[in-house]
Amino acid sequence: MKADGQVLLTTEQMGRADQAAIDGGVPGKELMAAAGTAVARCVERRWAPCRTLVLCGPGNNGGDGFVAARLLAAAGWPVRVMLLGERERLRGDAAHHAALWEGEVEPMTEAGVLATVDDWAELVVDALFGAGLCRPLEGVAAAAVRAIAAKSLPSIAVDVPSGLSGNSGRPLGELCLTASATVTFFRKKPGHLLLPGRQLCGDLEVAQIGIASTVLEEIGPALWENAPPLWSNGLRWRQPLSHKYDFGHLLIAGGRVMAGASRLAARAALRCGAGLVSLAVADAARGLYQQGLDSLIVLSADTAGAYAELAADRRKTALLLGPGLGTDRDARDWVEAALASGKPTLLDADALTCFAAAPKELAALRRGPLIVTPHEGEFARLFGERDGDRLERARRAAEELGATVVIKGYDSVIAAPDGRAAINANAPPELATAGSGDVLSGVVSGLLAQGLRPFEAAAAGVWMHGRAAQGIGPGLIADDLPERFPSILSILHNNVRLWVENTSIPS
Repeated sequence: MKADGQVLLTTEQMGRADQAAIDGGVPGKELMAAAGTAVARCVERRWAPCRTLVLCGPGNNGGDGFVAARLLAAAGWPVRVMLLGERERLRGDAAHHAALWEGEVEPMTEAGVLATVDDWAELVVDALFGAGLCRPLEGVAAAAVRAIAAKSLPSIAVDVPSGLSGNSGRPLGELCLTASATVTFFRKKPGHLLLPGRQLCGDLEVAQIGIASTVLEEIGPALWENAPPLWSNGLRWRQPLSHKYDFGHLLIAGGRVMAGASRLAARAALRCGAGLVSLAVADAARGLYQQGLDSLIVLSADTAGAYAELAADRRKTALLLGPGLGTDRDARDWVEAALASGKPTLLDADALTCFAAAPKELAALRRGPLIVTPHEGEFARLFGERDGDRLERARRAAEELGATVVIKGYDSVIAAPDGRAAINANAPPELATAGSGDVLSGVVSGLLAQGLRPFEAAAAGVWMHGRAAQGIGPGLIADDLPERFPSILSILHNNVRLWVENTSIPS
């Protein structure tokens, strides 16, 4: 499935998309007119007419601002325009649209901005820089952002809030506008979804301004917002002649003491459609694991050798190790046995801590498809402290391990060793609770057992995990999540065609 609607473009790729549209016959001034119109319409939908200050920068972002100012003024809004730089130095499409603005263009000085924000403005349109900025805010632009924040004025950003990197989602310096809403164009950028950019952008709208989706073919993007069009065609559905083994047999290594973690994972795997789920546990702990989940198979394995024999069973289609496993030498032996089997394997939690500061050792032991699902703390234990945003670090780690890497969080990133990646944006903050990660490892490995490829299994599991948590609110516990997977699968099953034709997500 192409999932063109979920494509995320870097700032450089978006520049190429703009140029491809122009080369294809769409005048740049029309693209700018459409962008500015989208901003004006967003303002009109969200606010009643009020005194609006439009801050225009010296480039194309400023040109979008001139269009928005003209349309708002024509609709009866009180509008003032301030320009950073000299009007005579505007070029191309920005100069064209600035010339169509019939009102005064005030020079953007620190004194002028401070007075206007303090005494006049009720709303600010930030058309200063957009995603093209690559240095910290300074001078009058920095003063303007500080003044807007001090006054708590609502603001709408054009493309990205000024001072924010469209690629990393990080402020370029110590200062960045916090927007009430942001309007971007054609496709989202990584910085719209990665923290803290996702919060700094406020409500995000994507406007289609006349760039054909066919330009994506020559750009060749490898980054998406995680959603069903990216992976739903890999899901498998039971038919009248289906057998339980058609949907995989997941083997989970159970902890010797902390039984709850692997039991949560097992329940999640069953609820996401795995045909069979077995727990391999020490014989002394079998009674503990056999309580309360009758669908679960509990098998004895007192040593890594015994576990290796269970893993070698050809009917076992995927392995999960980590939840409640422990971090001693014995636990590592179990992990090494799993990796030696060559079967699709997911390592989480303790299984990753067994390789603390030794990612090369983990990579050397890999014999088959591998997914690792660390949170930030586990990632740092495994790889050490690393520079870069979450997307950059996940991609580097995936390449080093030859594995699919999921860095978990509010903005989870899924990265494959071939460079493909997805950013998840549907998870509510209530997922920050004990056992939530164990449920995630269960659903991802359950999908892996059913035959999904590692990247698709990871992306699907992360999305389903986030979707299951929506609407529960404060008080969510991990036990709530697995029971919601069947209804989510039903929605997916009933709307397979919808995912292809329409990127909206039904309730």
